[in-house]
Amino acid sequence: MVRVLPEGRLSYGMQLPVQSQSVIYAEGWEAAAGPAELAEVARVADRSGFAYIAVCDHVAVPRRLADAMGTVWYDPVATLSYLAAVTERVQLLSHVAVVGLRHPLAAAKQYATLDHLSGGRLVLGVGAGHVREEFAALGADFAGRGAVLDESIDALRAALGPEEFPEFAGERYAFSGLGQRPRPARERVPVWVGGSSPAAVRRAAVRGDGWLPQGDPRAELPSQIAKLLRLRDKAGIEEPIEIGAIAEPLYVGAPGWDVGRRTLTGAPDAVAESLRAYRAMGVDQIQVRFRSRGVDELTEQMAVFAAEVAPLLNQ
Repeated sequence: MVRVLPEGRLSYGMQLPVQSQSVIYAEGWEAAAGPAELAEVARVADRSGFAYIAVCDHVAVPRRLADAMGTVWYDPVATLSYLAAVTERVQLLSHVAVVGLRHPLAAAKQYATLDHLSGGRLVLGVGAGHVREEFAALGADFAGRGAVLDESIDALRAALGPEEFPEFAGERYAFSGLGQRPRPARERVPVWVGGSSPAAVRRAAVRGDGWLPQGDPRAELPSQIAKLLRLRDKAGIEEPIEIGAIAEPLYVGAPGWDVGRRTLTGAPDAVAESLRAYRAMGVDQIQVRFRSRGVDELTEQMAVFAAEVAPLLNQ
């Protein structure tokens, strides 16, 4: 296992704004924002102790889904490479890369280069994907995407390892005698598996260094975590797995505007007390999202959280 997070502590990271703009979570100001705002948020995360910044992955969105998903989805490798140049320590997470859309050697070339350029800060988050038309346009197997993802993880493990001439032989992919440099800066790139379906939890348990659940309510997380750990133990894997959770939307302090009934608000100690419940469940990192009306309010919320809430998370 490649440990990303400090052991025994609840860490925090965030999915970046601007780079994906589904109506489910994007704020109104993001539509007019671009690289400058994206870089500013990344810099604040970098200096405020965020464990990672994350970027989503969709190649193309069909018209039937465009009203809900939008069509703004920045490429994860290009975006994380850009942000690597303006940050120093924060980890760079693909949350999640739909690796079944690409041949593992092509994906490995991209992600190895990213890890090399960033000095070993890549965390490769992977998922099965859900947009049928996207797979069809790229000639990828949508119906068999679970099995494709399983094999892709194994192939990527080989292709992102230390060997200049990696070797892999599977049902769909095989390669040997083909050199790829630069190699990743890390000897082993951590792979976090995304998704909360039974298949995704099983995949994370047997193939993942980490698990990225997708929107499980608090009440359901303990049973999901217990299942994950049982499956991992049954598979005979002794290495620990880094477990994540997506926290409720946050606003530290009194917002003074309608931030929605699901948003967790209040004084820093009250917010921290609520979030500590994730640690008690066995969660290693929470992905946080702050309600905001502009990039200045967002970065202010990030800084306040880091200064006043984060020190209380592990008390």
